[in-house]
Amino acid sequence: MKQSLKYIFFSLGLISLGVASYFGYTLWRVLSIGTAFQAKQFCSGVFVSQRTPESIFNQDVLAEIEGLSTLEQSIVKSIQVNIDRPQQSVTASIFGWAKHQAIFRSGLGCTLVIATSEAQLRSPVKSMRLAPQKLDERWLLGQTDRETPEINQKQLKVALNWVFHLQQHTRAVVIVYKGQIVAERYAPGFSAQMPLPGWSMTKSVINALVGILVKEGKLSLTDKNLMPQWNNWGDRRSQITLDSMLRMSSGLKFNETEGNPLGDLIQMLFGRANVAVYAANQPLEAAPDTKWQYSSGTTNIVSRVIRNAISSDADYLAFPRRALFDRLGMSSAVIEPDASGTFVGSSFMYATARDWARFGLLYLQDGVWEGRRILPEGWVKYSRTPTELAPKKNYGAHFWLMNVATPSGQSQILTAQGFQDQYIAIIPSHQLVIVHLGKNENATRQQFIPQILAAFAN
Repeated sequence: MKQSLKYIFFSLGLISLGVASYFGYTLWRVLSIGTAFQAKQFCSGVFVSQRTPESIFNQDVLAEIEGLSTLEQSIVKSIQVNIDRPQQSVTASIFGWAKHQAIFRSGLGCTLVIATSEAQLRSPVKSMRLAPQKLDERWLLGQTDRETPEINQKQLKVALNWVFHLQQHTRAVVIVYKGQIVAERYAPGFSAQMPLPGWSMTKSVINALVGILVKEGKLSLTDKNLMPQWNNWGDRRSQITLDSMLRMSSGLKFNETEGNPLGDLIQMLFGRANVAVYAANQPLEAAPDTKWQYSSGTTNIVSRVIRNAISSDADYLAFPRRALFDRLGMSSAVIEPDASGTFVGSSFMYATARDWARFGLLYLQDGVWEGRRILPEGWVKYSRTPTELAPKKNYGAHFWLMNVATPSGQSQILTAQGFQDQYIAIIPSHQLVIVHLGKNENATRQQFIPQILAAFAN
């Protein structure tokens, strides 16, 4: 009997140690994600957006923890952030534990240092200095509140006042009508010169980069065998096409839950050196083109497909600017790469509200800019064609689709949408582009866009 009790207590002791070990490891993973997130957030905020650390803490960090428990809030507030301006880097840790560093590189924004070293990331190829762009003054000169007979200025002001109410957490709005800014407003502390994150609006920019490579004959929508690890005999992932990826119909398993620090999305963005490999290693949960599932992992695989289609890493890192941003005059735009050198195309692009508007105008103009065709003929139509597998048929190819009722009937709206209420609404029926950037958990677009359309009812 004594031996039995001794065995039971010994077993319970082992179980307790195992449980403690498991929870200790889980806690470390959660804290590690927290410090990585803070390092990246402060790095991009300070060195890309040129915001003050105080502004980031007060307006971003404190806002993000509002709904957390007192204990959770205390943990987040305990994260220590050190900003090294001469070295252009940020380090975050909690009581010296779970330390993470993010570094800024000119033309490439900020990158978390994971499974590599700062010296390697700053090597000649990976830290190449991209020549700063000259501001294109031929378009979007900042002429706001222009008197235009067909615009109901009173209604426009009502809509802007509504969206900039404190509860909306709006930071920037730019409205372009017939190629000119007709309304523009910024919250205190934000300006027309400040690049702001687009989060998943970046996915729509990836759509444009794919389109350019299709136009150049370097990619095709029917391409298969997109990733090397899928090319083994019998691997059904080899049958996934580029079109399937753009339409979120790859069939790959991916947990897009934003609030789970141990889920695929957060682990990929803030816990992995190679976002594309992480996503590509996920198994199929459905045959390609049989299930629709929104997935940031899918876009990061497409980012790697773009990289594979370009001759060198140096050319790849310069490609968004050379092929798209320079041509549109998007002087502020930057897509940030991961530690492996692949752009985090799902989430990490910064640009001013005016430059996001330029991108929207490209799609309003059917992929043509100042008489030059940037996107292939028919590419915008392809992008706004509903994906049949999407539950509400409200998704095209890396763009969302909306239908809004107006006095003259239904208007189809092509939208790039991002986390925390970022969006570009492209409205051909009204020759409008609406850009909204903010920090809001509740989307304003379902109310704000119709209010703006009401101001252009004539």
